[in-house]
Amino acid sequence: MINFTTGSLFKLSQCDPAEIAPQISGLLLDGEQILVAAKTIRDFVVFTDKRIIAVNIQGVTGKKRDFSSLPYNKIQAFSVETAGSFDLDAELELWFSGLGKVRFEFKGRFDITYLGKLIAHHVL
Repeated sequence: MINFTTGSLFKLSQCDPAEIAPQISGLLLDGEQILVAAKTIRDFVVFTDKRIIAVNIQGVTGKKRDFSSLPYNKIQAFSVETAGSFDLDAELELWFSGLGKVRFEFKGRFDITYLGKLIAHHVL
C-alpha cells in the first residue's frame, strides 16, 4: 500500500480522465464514473463517484502497480488547503477509519475547492 502520510516528491496535476481511464477500467464497478483525475510523472489518483483510487506505479518498467481503493463512506473528516501567493501548492487531507490520514498535494492551478465540494457531497 502507498504511504499516504509522507506526501510525495512530485505534486499532482489535473489531467483528462480519459487519459487515465484505460489503466483502471478493469477496477471500476458497473456504472462507476471518473469525476476528477490527477497525476505525477508516473503515479495517479482518480476520484470517482464512489471512491478514490490511488495508483503507485513501481519498478523500472512500470508494469508492477499498486491500486489503493479508498471508499468515501470511510472518511471521518477532511481538510482542504488552497494555494496562496507564496505557497503555490494545494492540499487535501482525509481521515479514514482504520487507515488514518491520507494526504494529497496538488499544483496550484488545481481546482481544490471543487474537489472539496466533491468530497463533501459524498461524506456529509
